[in-house]
Amino acid sequence: MNKLAVIVLAAGKGKRMNSKHINKVVLKLGGRQMILRTIDLLENLKISPIIVVVGFAKKSVTDLLGQRVVFVDQKKRLGTAHAVKCALKYLPRHVTDVLVLNGDDSAFYEGETIINLIKVHQKKNTEVTFLTIELDNPSGLGRIIRDDKEQLLAIIEDKDASLQQKKIEEINPGCYLFKVSFLRKYLRKIKKSKTTDEYYLTRLVDIAAANNEKIETLRGGKIPWRGINTPLELKEAERFYFQHSTSEESLRNTSEVTEWAPPR
Repeated sequence: MNKLAVIVLAAGKGKRMNSKHINKVVLKLGGRQMILRTIDLLENLKISPIIVVVGFAKKSVTDLLGQRVVFVDQKKRLGTAHAVKCALKYLPRHVTDVLVLNGDDSAFYEGETIINLIKVHQKKNTEVTFLTIELDNPSGLGRIIRDDKEQLLAIIEDKDASLQQKKIEEINPGCYLFKVSFLRKYLRKIKKSKTTDEYYLTRLVDIAAANNEKIETLRGGKIPWRGINTPLELKEAERFYFQHSTSEESLRNTSEVTEWAPPR
């Protein structure tokens, strides 16, 4: 596992959460701070180093995590791709692959999901491997577009989707595995959004497809998951957590991860 690192994104302001003094990843889910659930999982999977990108209300995150992780300060918050770019320079030279997660919704992932993503990435030897899941109500989320042979074509944001595409239930929750060499080559080619003036990590999928780079997905199906951007969504996440959580069992059941070894 010494060639795999992880970047956890925890810099955003989360405007719709109306939290002025603490970052939303420090809010509790099932009685424990969301980002702690993510860090616990990663430590039990023995993925190291864990790099956490902080920005808004960073002290609330750094005080909570202490010396368990490496912190990177995203001083200008210019989107998820920019956050990864900030973290990239802190990766040890021997790291060949990097897992990228959001610091809030990743609290739902089980060890088995991450292990399977790693295995697909290794087996297919891809530049980009990412998780997709299915939601009964995917409104507001990027849809996965596939051809007649179920091959990935694109990720279409909700606002850009046609009425037919909006019916698609398969979405991108933002759980990626990248080759570091791919990130170093293509991150700088992402264009800034004209709407928000930010650089989005999802654009790397389009760039990879346009350059005939190898992309693969792990189809997670209808696993418990909830994007958390508002107080209402946090309440829904609490309900999902208590209905479906198997986190403690997942943390104990991680021995399979030792089978993963990136290509040399």
